[in-house]
Amino acid sequence: MGWLSLLMTGALEIVWILALKYSDGFTRIGPSLVTIAAIGLSFALLGLSLKSIPFGTAYAVWTGIGAAGAVIAGVLLFGEPAEFGRIGCLVMIVAGTVGLRLVTPS
Repeated sequence: MGWLSLLMTGALEIVWILALKYSDGFTRIGPSLVTIAAIGLSFALLGLSLKSIPFGTAYAVWTGIGAAGAVIAGVLLFGEPAEFGRIGCLVMIVAGTVGLRLVTPS
């Protein structure tokens, strides 16, 4: 259950960073409320995952999912460059995140 919670909290990190972008500096109420709700739920699920996953691993995976998701969203939704160097760094983030999962006891 801890890994499922951690996967969901990473997905919520992507949701809140996208909503934050669309909130236009918290001047648009809908995206602002989504941002706040997603942050709260993300932290709650992160806390739940910490019951069974080591702290360092949980934090690194959470931020890795969010960082990779933000880069992918930036490329797909906002026309940010998909240059070789950026994609290479993204691959390293994903590899590190998957690697932590593989070496951490369930």
